[in-house]
Order: sequence, then structure tokens, then C-alpha cells
Amino acid sequence: MKYSFLLLGLLIAGTACAQNLDKVINVKDVERIERTLSSDEMEGRRTFTPGIDKAAAFIAEEFKKAGLQTWNNSGSYLQEFPMVRTKFISANTMLDGISVDSRDVIVFTTQAEVKMNEQSGYEKVMIGKGASFNTEVRKYINAKKNYLVLVDTSFAKTFGGLVRMKGTMFKSEFNTIFVLANLDPKSYSVEAKHEITELKLANVVGVIPGKSKKNEYVIFSGHYDHLGIMGKDRQGNVLTDSIFNGANDDAAGTTAMIMLSKYFKAEANNERTLVFAAFTAEEVGGYGATYFSRQFKAEDVKAMFNIEMIGTESKWGTNSAYITGYEKTDMGKILQANLEGTGFTFHPDPYPDQQLFYRSDNATLARLGVPAHTISTSKMDIEPHYHKASDEIGTLDLENMTRIIRAIALSSRGIVSGKETPSRVDVSGLR
Repeated sequence: MKYSFLLLGLLIAGTACAQNLDKVINVKDVERIERTLSSDEMEGRRTFTPGIDKAAAFIAEEFKKAGLQTWNNSGSYLQEFPMVRTKFISANTMLDGISVDSRDVIVFTTQAEVKMNEQSGYEKVMIGKGASFNTEVRKYINAKKNYLVLVDTSFAKTFGGLVRMKGTMFKSEFNTIFVLANLDPKSYSVEAKHEITELKLANVVGVIPGKSKKNEYVIFSGHYDHLGIMGKDRQGNVLTDSIFNGANDDAAGTTAMIMLSKYFKAEANNERTLVFAAFTAEEVGGYGATYFSRQFKAEDVKAMFNIEMIGTESKWGTNSAYITGYEKTDMGKILQANLEGTGFTFHPDPYPDQQLFYRSDNATLARLGVPAHTISTSKMDIEPHYHKASDEIGTLDLENMTRIIRAIALSSRGIVSGKETPSRVDVSGLR
């Protein structure tokens, strides 16, 4: 008799869960949110524009209606942070008494004027021939220390690309000076001037506190910025439609994140704390996700579901999606096991040559060992509307997109409940 009552209870609970899933995550609400975020009114949601501010206000209102708490009980869903935009004015550099062309000097700074020499306490390091240039650069610009970095001239063709990386930066008291030169100077001096403009950015963050494991976090995210308004495409052709609405990239992922927040709030059975984040500035350097990630101890984050471009069918058709970095943890296997019998399949990333695992907003936490993955369906080799003005809601399969969101909800239930914990990313080979 006891077993009969137990079975009946489980059946009732399972039925209620399924009904709640379909009721809360419904195609009508998915379309409403997606249509709003990708509307012309949002002007393409470019950073530092009124359009992205409108989008942030809309997302915050959805969190409020769902009953989410604010991060750290701040009273606002907007997680604001300052950025600094730098414009190069001049540089005067000497190595062992020899003047260096200003084009061969790039200074990462948020200060209007930088003056240094061999007695200033800067650590002198080198990026030698054959090194992983991007890895080495990232290591030095992210370190809280002053560096003079001498770069081997074999990197001359890629050296200029550093200018794009330094256009907008987090405010910092530290400087990193890159000089292209095959020289280990005993004496050196650099004087550089920049025009500095301080700007504000904001993620939108909502929280559902955990019941028994409040200090263990599960993150659901998507970036809400896009490319904005452009008169010409990247080939220089004049556009008749100048608004890059970003319906799939990434209003779709942001819509999914909002729908999941509503579902888990309605379920009210999460043992771990759930954090829902709409990231800003993904398209211009991932600054929103980077700032957000700094608010956590990496070991406290048990999983991250980053959702990007799920509005179109995957290469396997409907009822499927792929997980970037699938082989790096067992998170994908956990998710798939929870979908047994649903007909939905999570696949490994079919585009490994594109390095998607480290190209999206999951990357900052993944580099710290967090099982942080991006879920997507975008056919990155042939996606016809990627980064084009034609990325509009009419190109999306909203029914399939709704099924994907439901699949994420179901597949994550073991992690949300605290009963399942994915393995960590092996970071021993990363620097």
C-alpha cells in the first residue's frame, strides 16, 4: 500500500511538472518576448545607445513580473559597471636610445598620460617567436600588474590587431605596454597620451535563491546586445534596411533565459541558487560576461547554461541542439540523460574548428574550471542571416525554439535540484 501511494505521488508530481512546463513555457509568450527584443524600436540593441537601454528596461520588467530578486538585494536588476574608451593621441618610445615608431607601440591604459622607464617598476617580459600570441596578450592585459611586453617582429602582421582590443576597457590603475621589437633593452622609456572617456554598461540580472544550497550557483544567460544601426554592410554596400535586429543573435537566447526564469520561479523547488543574466557588450568584447563572472568564486558556480542563437533548426533538424565544449565536462551527458524519452537530442559541437567554446559568454567562467557551456542550433558554416540586417523574427522557427527552451528546463532539473553536479573543465593546459 505504501509503495502504491508513493508511485501515485510521483505520477502526480510528474504530471504537474509537465503541465507547468507547457503552461509557462508556451509559444505565445516566447513570441511576445522575442518580438519585443528584436523590434525596430530597440534599434538593434547596440551598446551605448538608447535602444539597448530600452531592451534592458524591458528585461528588468519581465524579471519583476516573474518575482525574481535582485542581485545582492541591490534593489535594481541592472548590474551597472564603468568602462573606459581610449583614443590614442601620441607616444614617444625609446629603447637603448633608439626611437621606436609609434605604430609599433600599443599601450593598454585607462589613464590620460603614461610615463615610464626602466626605474618605474614595470616588469619586462617577451612574447617570442612561435608563442601563442593571443594567449600571451590576454595573460598580460588581464594581470593586475604593470608590464612592458616586447613582441617579436614575427608577429608584425597581427600586432596591429591589438588596437581593436584596447578601444574599450575596464577601468584600471595598471598599464600594459606592447612594443614590437627584436631587442632586450637595458634602458627604455615610454610617454603616451590618450583621450579618455568613461562610459556605463549594464547587465540585467535576476535571482531565485536556493532552498538548502544558497551558496551554490547555477547560471542561465544570454547576451542582449547586437550590432545596432548601420548604413552599409561589411562589404560597403548601402543597405535599404539599416537596423540589425538580431532576432536570433541573441534575442533568441535572451528570450530563452527569461522564459526559464519564469518556469523555475513557478516550480519553486530549486535547492541551488539560480541566477538569470542578460549580458551586455558581447559583440564588442564580452565585457558584460567578464564583469559578471568576477562577482563569483569560480568553485561556487556549479554550472552555466549560456544560450545563443536557438531560433533556427540545427544541422540535425528540429528537436535538437548542440553544446559547445561537450567533451570538456560530463554536463552534456547529464542533460541528455534527463531527456530520455522526450525525443530531444543534445549533440556535441559540430564546428570545433571555429572554437565556439571560447568565443561566447561562457568562456570567462569556463577558463576558471566552471562547467560553463553554450547551447545553440546555429549552423555556423552556412547560417544565412548571421550578423546581417535580415536576422529578423520572420526567419525563426518559434515552435521549435519553444521546444528547445523546454528541453533546457527539463535537462537541467538534476543540476537545479542539487542532485547532479557536472565535472569541472580541466584548466591545466590554459594560461
